[in-house]
Amino acid sequence: MSRLRIAEIFGPTIQGEGAVIGVPTVFVRAGGCDYRCSWCDSLHAVDSAFRHEWTPMDADQIMAEVTRLSGGTPITVSLSGGNPAIQDFAPLIALGKADGYGFVMETQGSVAREWFDALDTLILSPKPPSSGEVVDWEIFAECVNATTRKVLKIVIFDETDYAWAREVADRFPDLPLYLQPGNHTPPPPDAEDAEIDMDGIISRYEWLIDKTLGDRWYAPTILPQLHVLVWGNKRGV
Repeated sequence: MSRLRIAEIFGPTIQGEGAVIGVPTVFVRAGGCDYRCSWCDSLHAVDSAFRHEWTPMDADQIMAEVTRLSGGTPITVSLSGGNPAIQDFAPLIALGKADGYGFVMETQGSVAREWFDALDTLILSPKPPSSGEVVDWEIFAECVNATTRKVLKIVIFDETDYAWAREVADRFPDLPLYLQPGNHTPPPPDAEDAEIDMDGIISRYEWLIDKTLGDRWYAPTILPQLHVLVWGNKRGV
C-alpha cells in the first residue's frame, strides 16, 4: 500500500467554511501542493521547505489515528492540504467508509482523479486572480465530471476576484456556490498562533454581503471562515 505525505491530522473540531460549515470533522491535511497562492494560509502543508515535518503514512495508519481522535465513532473526515488531489487517497476513503466514516475534500481542481467519485462531497475551490495562479479550465471541467456531490467555493479579496467569481458561476451554473471573504493575515508557516486583523475580516465580509446582495446576485451562499472568527490564525483547529 502506497504511503501518503501527511502534514497533520487533528480534531474533532468543526468545519470552518464552505458547504459543510459547522459539521464535526477530523481533518487529514496532506503535504504538498501544485499551487503557490500569494495569500496561502497553510504554507506548512504546501511549501516543500517543510517536507521534513510531513509524515509518510499508509491508509491503515491514517485511519487508526482518525479512529483514535474520534473515539471510534464515525465522523466526517475532511481531506485538505495543500492539494490532496496530487496523492492517491482512494485506499483511505475505502477503508474509512467501510467503518461508516464520511469523506469530503477540497481542491482547486487542478488535478482530476477517478477516486473523487467515492467522496461524499467534492469542494472545488478555483483560485481567483488575487492568488497569482491561473486555472486550467479543461482540467477543472474534468473534476466537475465527478459523479459525487460537487460544490464551488471561491475566496474573494477584492472587486477583481468578485467579477471573476461571477464569470465562474456562469461557467458552472448547476453547481451550488459558496463565497467567502479572504483572510489577509495568514499565519507564518511555523507559528502556532498569529495576530489577526479581525476588524478587517469582518469589514470584508460585510462588503461582500453588501456587494452581492446589492447586485441582486442571490445564487451564492455567503459565509465567513468560521474557524478564523473563533480561533484566529491557529493551526490544528
